[in-house]
Amino acid sequence: MEASTELNLETLPSDPLLLILSFLDFRDFISCSYVSRRLHELCNHNPLWKGLCQKYWLLSESDKSEKGQTWKDLFWEYYADLGRYIDHYRTLKKAWDDLKSYLEQKCPRMIASLKEGVKEEELNAIEAQIGCRLPDDYRCSFRIHNGQKLVVPGLMGSMALSNHYRSEDLLDIETAAGGFQQRKGMRQCLPLTFCFHTGLSQYMALESVEGRTCSEIFYHCPDQMAQDPSAIDMFITGSSFTEWFTSYVQNVVTGEYPIIRDQIFRYVHDKECVATTGDIKVSVSTSFLPELSSVHPPHFFFTYRIRIEMSKDALPENACQLDSRYWKITNANGNVEEVRGPGVVGEFPVMAPGKVHEYASCTTFSTTSEHMEGHYTFHRLKNKEEIFSVSIPRFHMVCPPFRESAVRTQGAASDVTGTPSNENSSDTDDYDEGEHHGLNIPAPSGRCPRHI
Repeated sequence: MEASTELNLETLPSDPLLLILSFLDFRDFISCSYVSRRLHELCNHNPLWKGLCQKYWLLSESDKSEKGQTWKDLFWEYYADLGRYIDHYRTLKKAWDDLKSYLEQKCPRMIASLKEGVKEEELNAIEAQIGCRLPDDYRCSFRIHNGQKLVVPGLMGSMALSNHYRSEDLLDIETAAGGFQQRKGMRQCLPLTFCFHTGLSQYMALESVEGRTCSEIFYHCPDQMAQDPSAIDMFITGSSFTEWFTSYVQNVVTGEYPIIRDQIFRYVHDKECVATTGDIKVSVSTSFLPELSSVHPPHFFFTYRIRIEMSKDALPENACQLDSRYWKITNANGNVEEVRGPGVVGEFPVMAPGKVHEYASCTTFSTTSEHMEGHYTFHRLKNKEEIFSVSIPRFHMVCPPFRESAVRTQGAASDVTGTPSNENSSDTDDYDEGEHHGLNIPAPSGRCPRHI
């Protein structure tokens, strides 16, 4: 009689079973534990829970040693406290860890402004106070860090021109709740950031009302052509807190947003936006300024930062000085404007081997996109008669997504006056970056300035 070759869970070796279990989730472990005593024992295998602790809570061996618990006990301890956020915690904790690690090296004073996370009961109390539910990913982030102290510079980026400065703090939950909006046009909106100098905030919609989508993040922008003060347009900056925060962190830690004078500047640099002429390289980065822009009338304000660099391997006799600039500016309608002028921001920089010159300027336009390109004219220091041009690469400026106010989209034509502006672009290289000065920007119902 042949011996039976039938296999069952009780006779299978442990190693292949543990390998199979390693591909399962903690919820599957619970289900498997009810199947048989053998699976129940295998699902308690400590290395399996180590992987889950690392996957969901980013815990390390040092965390385990500090707690003095098994991996399984450690997992369930965190789950008891943070289980509601298990789909968000890893992503947001990693973003915070990456940001702090980067800032410790590049901008350590910002770390000191971060606040410790809040407790679950505090978040529940805030929900009761404002009468709205907070998104789970927002709650999760504030369990890790409760925003920052109100300081300058702010964690969420800065921008500076000669007579304009913006720096946004990430608000703690108590301050944010104090700014919760219930007025018409901004109902159920919670501020996420705040700038002392401009009064600017980014808001998160807590409910899908007045044409907004729940969890959407935006800069509010009053419709300046409407008689109704509740007509508020929006420049969209994120579809959810997680997307908004992690994309910002990614830009910071990859160096996309540069650190300048111990501040994070929200310039965006296209790595292909570089032009080299002989020994001189020119690169450009740009940034949109929502606080100086409007949808109605269409007025979009950008600043751009230009870096001019002479190779350190250039010959000393190639030293030169910038004399003038030329811009060709093309808007989305194909209209072209040409601008010529002496120097840049009132300066005539001298370039020598290894020398770098950077400056910031700005432009406004009435279409949702535009590109600029041009050249600088230089002369050699050793021979002023030797004049040559250095190319400025084409760079694009595109307005972020925006949504018109519900007042306008619902067809309240009687509330709207005026016609869209046909304003041309303006090169304002005659303004230098200079020192930081705060402006007393008008209240949200005020009008954006046309030019700096």
